[in-house]
Amino acid sequence: MTHKTKGVVLRTVKYGETSVIATVYTELFGVQSYIVKGVRQATKKSQGKGNYFQPGAMLNMVVYHNELKNLQFIKEYEWSYLYNEVLFNVVKNAVAMYIVELLQHGLKQPEANPELFYLIEDTLKQLDKGTNTFTANLPLYFTLHLGSELGFHLQGSFSKATPVLDLMEGSFVQDVPMHPHYLSGEAARLTSHISNILFYNDLENIPLNRNMRRELLLAYQHFMVLHIPEFGEMRSLPILQEVLS
Repeated sequence: MTHKTKGVVLRTVKYGETSVIATVYTELFGVQSYIVKGVRQATKKSQGKGNYFQPGAMLNMVVYHNELKNLQFIKEYEWSYLYNEVLFNVVKNAVAMYIVELLQHGLKQPEANPELFYLIEDTLKQLDKGTNTFTANLPLYFTLHLGSELGFHLQGSFSKATPVLDLMEGSFVQDVPMHPHYLSGEAARLTSHISNILFYNDLENIPLNRNMRRELLLAYQHFMVLHIPEFGEMRSLPILQEVLS
């Protein structure tokens, strides 16, 4: 039985002489692995097909799906959105690769989550169109909102009564906790603000210097590590920090 679904490519590895296995986050089925035949053949018909399965690519697909199998098959595919800037702009490409790697580390279960899919799809589209300030702030926004979709939304908000963000508990509290996993002061205030943003355009109004953005990116990665078992090391984070500096 075939199904029509959108998907965002997360990872691709070579398979056999001419094919690939693509890990895709799909709208209908969550994380799935697909065998895509013939995309590495040196023929005119296959030329350029490998580009469809670059990490971050957004596709419309017709797929075969069997709940009992770990590997599925793609019958048809086409672009659902074709980037204008992400593939050619160094900063935007670094942000896109950070988002994709964050998903690789964070999505441990195959279950579908349409709201998460729409967040990923919309974030990548907005990245493609965004200004420099928007682009620089987007990784912070996406990391916190991804955490919310995965079940650890920050509780409360920054105030005089709750000026400390306990990263282990995921909540704003009155006193510094007995462990080192927390944010306070300006870092806690900014995190509260970013967490409560509802519209992408509001990211334009958050002026951050290099040091604060670096501190927040490291803290948010640590937040993910605390809440996702075997999260692992983000290889794209140092690259992103270097590019944003």
